[in-house]
Amino acid sequence: MEELARLLDRPGHGRIVLFPRRPGEHGRPNAKDRDISTISDNHKAALTRIEAELERLIGGAGLGGDLSAGLREAMAYAVLGGGKRLRPLLVWLACEAVGGDAGKCLPAAAAVEFVHAFSLVHDDLPAMDDDDLRRGRPTLHVHTNEAMAILAGDALLNLAFAALLESDASDSARVALVQELTRGCAGMISGQVYDTMPGLDPEPDDRRRLERIHVNKTGALIRASARMGAICGGANTEQLEALTAYADAVGHMFQAVDDLLDVEQSAEQIGKRTGKDAQAGKLTYPGLLGVDGTRAEVARLLGEAERAIAVLDERGATLGSIARQMALRDR
Repeated sequence: MEELARLLDRPGHGRIVLFPRRPGEHGRPNAKDRDISTISDNHKAALTRIEAELERLIGGAGLGGDLSAGLREAMAYAVLGGGKRLRPLLVWLACEAVGGDAGKCLPAAAAVEFVHAFSLVHDDLPAMDDDDLRRGRPTLHVHTNEAMAILAGDALLNLAFAALLESDASDSARVALVQELTRGCAGMISGQVYDTMPGLDPEPDDRRRLERIHVNKTGALIRASARMGAICGGANTEQLEALTAYADAVGHMFQAVDDLLDVEQSAEQIGKRTGKDAQAGKLTYPGLLGVDGTRAEVARLLGEAERAIAVLDERGATLGSIARQMALRDR
């Protein structure tokens, strides 16, 4: 655990500790320390603008046709009911980190959040993970019905690409953004297959299988988020490569922390059912590496993420802060 202490003990940041105590015990970091939306007042404003863009697009822009009011309400329930907004915030911060005007990346930020919401709605269905709680509320198929949840997820995926195609970006940028989001979606869907139907594409060992699942299921959309922000900001090759490496490390780290939360936190704390992965016999980081081994892996991946963005100098500082806060999140 010496490596963990070294990586997470930062001058000017105080000592950051990964899940040292249960909720309510003395010395636990407060909610503000663990919330990625508390980076700065400036980025609270960014989250407000992202939220407004999500609402605007769900309000009707980009879909066309005779859209059912019930469908629109289901889409709003799936998207606007809370969440960390990590992926759209990464789009915004990556755009800023390469010197771009982050306000111009709002359609891209909304697009990745729509894809993320679509994935959660379908992931919660009885045919998939069969969950009844998401973000502290009934999942969409419980709130409405399975048919509406499937259709709302389909509509959100459609709206994601409509948002990109109707943006003010140049033609070449729009094509690049659609390509990145397409790759992110393809990876995410493949990862779900590897996770839920492992016999279709067996790997020679569990570690490789686990990494293959999460490089795709979780990491692909996080990678797309950072790269789309870089494209919106006009990144050069070095900047794009740095942000890609950062996102790959953060995507792995995010899932490792998620697996820790599933074994260490309550459903009330994180807003969704816990312990289900172990009950279903799914491969997880704590199941493979143990809790301490998973914490060490989180520390290693945090170090990778920070080294990747060193070339961005001060412009990458907020991305570093985001990575550290993701490492110690408790929900």
